Amino acid sequence: MKIYDDKHIKNIVLLGSAKSGKTTLAETMLFEAGLLNRRGTVEDKNTVSDYHEVEHERGNSVYSTTMHTEWRDYKINIIDTPGLDDFIGEIISSVRVADTVVMLLNSQSGVEIGTELIWNYVDRFQKPSIFAINQLDHPKSNFEMTVDAGKKRFGSAFTIMQYPLNQGDGFDTIIDLLKMTMYKFPASGGKPQKLPIPAEEMEKANAMHNELVEKAAENDEKLMELYFEKGTLDEDELRLGLKEGMMNHQVFPVFCLSAKKNMGSGRMMGFIDNVAPSANESKHELTVDGREIHCDPKQPTTLFVFKTLIEPHLGKLSFFKVLSGELNVGMDLVNQQNRNTEKLNQLFIMDGKNRNPVTKLSAGDIGATLKLKNTKTNDTLYPKDEDFIVQPIVFPEPKIRVAIVAKNKADDEKLGEVLSEIHMEDPTINIEYSRELKQVILSGQGELHLNVTKWRLEHLYHMQVDFIKPRIPYRETIQKAADATYRHKKQSGGSGQYGEVHIRIEPYHEGMAEPKDFSIRDKEEAILPWGGKLVFYNCIVGGVIDARFIPAVMKGVMEKMHEGPLTGSYVRDVRVCLYDGKMHAVDSNDLSFKIAGMMAFKEAFHNADPKIMEPIYDIEVFVPEEIMGEVMTDLQGRRSTITGMDSKDHYQIIKAKVPLSELDRYSTTLRSITQGRASYSGKFSDYALVPGEIQKKLAEEYAKTDV
Repeated sequence: MKIYDDKHIKNIVLLGSAKSGKTTLAETMLFEAGLLNRRGTVEDKNTVSDYHEVEHERGNSVYSTTMHTEWRDYKINIIDTPGLDDFIGEIISSVRVADTVVMLLNSQSGVEIGTELIWNYVDRFQKPSIFAINQLDHPKSNFEMTVDAGKKRFGSAFTIMQYPLNQGDGFDTIIDLLKMTMYKFPASGGKPQKLPIPAEEMEKANAMHNELVEKAAENDEKLMELYFEKGTLDEDELRLGLKEGMMNHQVFPVFCLSAKKNMGSGRMMGFIDNVAPSANESKHELTVDGREIHCDPKQPTTLFVFKTLIEPHLGKLSFFKVLSGELNVGMDLVNQQNRNTEKLNQLFIMDGKNRNPVTKLSAGDIGATLKLKNTKTNDTLYPKDEDFIVQPIVFPEPKIRVAIVAKNKADDEKLGEVLSEIHMEDPTINIEYSRELKQVILSGQGELHLNVTKWRLEHLYHMQVDFIKPRIPYRETIQKAADATYRHKKQSGGSGQYGEVHIRIEPYHEGMAEPKDFSIRDKEEAILPWGGKLVFYNCIVGGVIDARFIPAVMKGVMEKMHEGPLTGSYVRDVRVCLYDGKMHAVDSNDLSFKIAGMMAFKEAFHNADPKIMEPIYDIEVFVPEEIMGEVMTDLQGRRSTITGMDSKDHYQIIKAKVPLSELDRYSTTLRSITQGRASYSGKFSDYALVPGEIQKKLAEEYAKTDV
């Protein structure tokens, strides 16, 4: 296989909402370049891209898939991506390593919700972007509507390069405004005839061509001067201006396609070759400390792992981009994150599931290797003498959580191992064993995301599992002071057990005055792993309790704080004064005082107006203005507090504080009430007291289980 240098490598990612035709376009591009003898279809389940069993069953992409094609002395690496934001991790990692985005629009539907949600991530990376209006052969195709929606959503950067002459059932002709040529395709698609633009279309074509010239000239002062001087720009000058505009994220060229009929893909591939930036022209990658990594084959070899895939009967595949230098088979590179050395014994160019062995890859190229033992997604590999980490991909926080249990208890240990593998492949799936909740919590981007994970567990790993409602990590605290005395006395032959303690407990908050009723001999502050503090005062005078037993009392208090009396949740923000007690010269020991401290704390806690606290999350809901009312109404029904409003692009941002217990399946509800037009993100904020009626209900439910 030919080795391409950084000047002749183009890395593109295909994006778009579900059913926009990304997989079909990828198949057509490979066929058009002669890498396939016949095109597969999604319906026949034989495309290069969608080759996983779950994709065949669902009929759409779940994984991102890397492929390549060769077109006029250029190598184009293609990454096909899912069209649903449940699989946003696959999309983000693909956009990160691509140099150009190709966003497909379905000409029947215009700018769909999925397109808008995905575009938010493209906008964040500021990648050069091309739009392709696909399915112009469909009877309900509406090119004009799609263009209007595109201009409304993406602004003046949405730059028309072509328009269809006869969209719909008979579609076979495109007017190209860059070359000012008409392309007429045979019924079977493929190579078109190049014909003069019909006289009746010349006025329209000239007007649109002039708009294109003006748009290209805007992006370069020299071109603007040429334009004023000549009144136009030639084709090469146009390409230069369009490229500059794409690099500045100010020009989004728009092409016409029927990927299914293989009409228009070759022209777009030619534009990618001639205009879209090569790997060495793209923005430099950065290290975490801000240093630039230049895409230069003469620099030290640097790899960035952007995807991990565990294939049955094959093992772990690591997908990487060569950010700099040259990579040769057998090379030893160091993983910066863990300092382990990895030997790359095999290198591949991947076309779906097909591995094409190569001996060398140059800067800017995308490849894969097998069985790297200590390397995962987001890791940096480099020569021994280098020392830096590439800025990692930032994946979104989970939006939905469930508790997962194996139906067969014998699978419990294996389930943990399998979930770790799934997380390695998909960092947007989070797994946590909560000792507090006594549950394995599985978190993801949406209900579909979790259901696909369940499908994988059952079909690929042959493990039957159930999803159940996750418990809430409540906290317990007190609202007033209370005293308690407890004597632990036990005599059963030989040495007995004896310890008596007198304590006062109070609510704790930062900055409160020290206790005035007792003489403080010692003070210890414990920052609790679950949040908040325990402040423990030794106020013993006269030696009524030996100093060596004081830590045992505090240990007993701490143990009881692991299981509050109302819901069995952790206790926080309490201060305890140990001010009196008794001991026995023979029978007193650490265990006696630990038990006495524990029981005294429990009794005092019950008398100190105990309250349940619930976790509160800060959320931001991104929603079109016209459907804000439905979202606000739903939030109000979730005991939320609206904290602010903002706007960004075409979205309103509703900011709110919402109890975690009210966010169960919220992503599913939000998608339902907005027809998928809204999304949200959230993160933990703090704890707040639950309302009295909810506390009563929670305490009653716990009492039934605490037997």
